[in-house]
Amino acid sequence: MSAAPAGGKVERYLAALRAGGPMHWTLIDPDKSAGDRAATIARGAVELGSHAILLGGSTGISREVMGATAAAVKSVVKVPAIIFPEGPGSLTPQADALLFMSLLNSRDLDLVIRAHARAAPAIRAMGLEPIPTGYVVIAPGMRVGEVGQVDAVARTDHRAAVGFAQAAEMLGMRFVYLEAGSGAPEPVPAAMVRAVREATRITLIVGGGIRSGTDARPLLGAGADVLVTGTVTEEEGLGPGYRSILEEVRRVRDR
Repeated sequence: MSAAPAGGKVERYLAALRAGGPMHWTLIDPDKSAGDRAATIARGAVELGSHAILLGGSTGISREVMGATAAAVKSVVKVPAIIFPEGPGSLTPQADALLFMSLLNSRDLDLVIRAHARAAPAIRAMGLEPIPTGYVVIAPGMRVGEVGQVDAVARTDHRAAVGFAQAAEMLGMRFVYLEAGSGAPEPVPAAMVRAVREATRITLIVGGGIRSGTDARPLLGAGADVLVTGTVTEEEGLGPGYRSILEEVRRVRDR
């Protein structure tokens, strides 16, 4: 039996985009914006230049809600619909892929690997493309830090962040996600992003606390490959803050 290739259709699409500069992904929570509302947000986001739609955020999202939302989003946009998983119950074949995330600094082994082992057969049966991702929560961590039982990386502890990112890379993960937490008062520090970028070659995702182009600019300058925004969209829709983030991403891509 021949070995499976590294990365499927969605990952190859993301790699091609990365070659042209940083990306922006819009996170939509199906429990807050389901079905047609999610589709409306996704269509507007893609028209403004967002490169992928993440679906997730809340705990306890049902497969039915996730499936209906993914189908609605895919009916109006051509960019990938990627599950941002909170558990096996939220998986659906209606999406294109999922971030197959190991919460590296969790004290709960279920979130590090055990839940993944239970979900893997279902993911394969559904035909979902797994995108192997090391997920690292940075202080303050917010709700994900509490639910994920994490030992959050201190905002000044660049060595710890680099260690987690390098470990993810050495384990064969092709993405690492630095997460300050939904609703965080500030994003992950740019100096930490720069330290991780200089120490690794894998795709670097940064999320949490990014509400404006002013927040986005130093993260992009530090080498973030992907900026994820969700809270700003929930708070103001596709308004000035959201648009200014996309303008910063576009500015760097156009250089």
